[in-house]
Amino acid sequence: MVINMTLTRFFQRKAGALLLSFFSVLPLGAQAGGIVLGGTRIIYPLDSRQQPVSVRNTDDKTTFLVQSWVEGADGQKSKDFVVTPPLYTGGPGNENMLRLVRTGGELPRDRESLYYFNAKAIPSVDKKALEGKSALILAVVTRVKLFVRPEGLKPRPEAAPAELRFRLNGQKVTVHNPTPYYLTLTDIKAGRTPLADTMVSPLSDSSIALPPGAGSDITFSTINDYGGISTPQKGVMQ
Repeated sequence: MVINMTLTRFFQRKAGALLLSFFSVLPLGAQAGGIVLGGTRIIYPLDSRQQPVSVRNTDDKTTFLVQSWVEGADGQKSKDFVVTPPLYTGGPGNENMLRLVRTGGELPRDRESLYYFNAKAIPSVDKKALEGKSALILAVVTRVKLFVRPEGLKPRPEAAPAELRFRLNGQKVTVHNPTPYYLTLTDIKAGRTPLADTMVSPLSDSSIALPPGAGSDITFSTINDYGGISTPQKGVMQ
């Protein structure tokens, strides 16, 4: 599991402003400029009316303006969820509890659905102190996976990784996921050769490039509902 961060630099000068944008992927547990979510992923029960999301300001000096929204799996803003409040001011050391409310969308009941929760943190600026000076202001967007999970899915989430099946096919290895869950695989190895992390959709396959000389025995770990990494296990070959 990774948190996608979008960094926007504002170079403010007396004569004008120059805007630069760039993208970065930070590892699990990264902080968004002092703003930290209560988890690295969100599990939303399909029939739940709402789900709380904790947002904490770990900076003891800076106040942040925090804006939150939900995107679909396609990366576009979704109308299926609203976040309240969508915009608030988080003081130094404060923790705020947001409400994530599902407002629509016909979702399947035999598998999970994928969305993304976003929280953008903009630090406050003392304009008087910056008068006549150059300044660097960093606006950071934390993006975490939001899984909408129907009740009664089988097997239980913790048992799902054991159901994965692997197949070597030329220069790739195919991962078959027969379960109703999105499964994120990390620390994948073919023999001693590390492979790229991947997320396999429910009831679907995902292919990973296999470097020349890689072994035929697959080992992997998965990321659980709490963002923890499981102990490595051997993949079952088809």
